[in-house]
Amino acid sequence: MTGDANAPDADEYAGLGDWTPEALAVPGEVRTVVAAPHPVLSRAGGEVDPTSAETVRLAADLIATMRVSPGCVGLAAPQVGVGAQVFAVDVTGHPKAVTVHGTFVLCNARVVEATRWKPGREGCMSVPDLTGDVKRASRLVVEGLLPGTGAPVRLVTDGFEARALQHEIDHCAGLLFLDRVAGAHAVYQRKVYL
Repeated sequence: MTGDANAPDADEYAGLGDWTPEALAVPGEVRTVVAAPHPVLSRAGGEVDPTSAETVRLAADLIATMRVSPGCVGLAAPQVGVGAQVFAVDVTGHPKAVTVHGTFVLCNARVVEATRWKPGREGCMSVPDLTGDVKRASRLVVEGLLPGTGAPVRLVTDGFEARALQHEIDHCAGLLFLDRVAGAHAVYQRKVYL
């Protein structure tokens, strides 16, 4: 995370608590989603101050953009052209989702535990014409900070939500799902784009 003396200890992390997008207290604006090979998608994003007005606005914009994008279950800052470690996720209502934490945004997130690796098909708004088979952990523990308050969060999740979190964390690290496929044989033309 930040690596400084003010960084939270593992014992200080909690779940999302009563955090909701409304806690951001700013309306989000829909941003344009960039597509590969845009250079921001292949660069690691920088850590952010989760309490800054700029980060709070970005968090609200990610949620707004995600909500107007059919089929979208996650969106990271690099996908809207911002090289920052911020992403939104919401797998609510997705047929493959078992564990669901609702709509949330994390800053400076990192995977602290990943187990039960399984392959699965992934798509991405920034790679609109392709899907691919990617092996990901189906049980995941992630730590990050909430935008607005900067409160430390530790999420334990599984299945589809775990896959979505790993996909967005990869975006923040400058990786696309295409960087994770086993080879060309695991990449497919998208048949339908929602």
